[in-house]
Amino acid sequence: QVQLVESGGGSVQSGGSLRLSCRYSGAYIPSCMAWFRQAPGKEREGVARITSDGFMTYADSVKGRFTISLDNDKNTLYLQMNSLKPEDTAMYYCAGDQRSGCRLWSLGDSLFLYNYWGQGTQVTVSS
Repeated sequence: QVQLVESGGGSVQSGGSLRLSCRYSGAYIPSCMAWFRQAPGKEREGVARITSDGFMTYADSVKGRFTISLDNDKNTLYLQMNSLKPEDTAMYYCAGDQRSGCRLWSLGDSLFLYNYWGQGTQVTVSS
């Protein structure tokens, strides 16, 4: 059974930093992993994605502030978030898929395509 478990969320002031982690386990070799987020009353949106060969994609709203990385030796996906803003406040979810075709998915259209999801970790940024 594949499991994804996020950690690292919390409360921070505007301009601060957080690093989210997502540890995966089970019979799973990721081709793509991604971070999504969902703010209250809003749809879940893609934040960043990384493929197994290291190709990264970011939402325009986080470019230059967030960095996604994948450590396969530690079975862990990371999201380094710097210069946080109140509008970054949301529940953050990691997602993963083992199918090679995931490399063709766009960040914005892949919400319903990922096979595996974590339970989420809350990030709150105060002004």
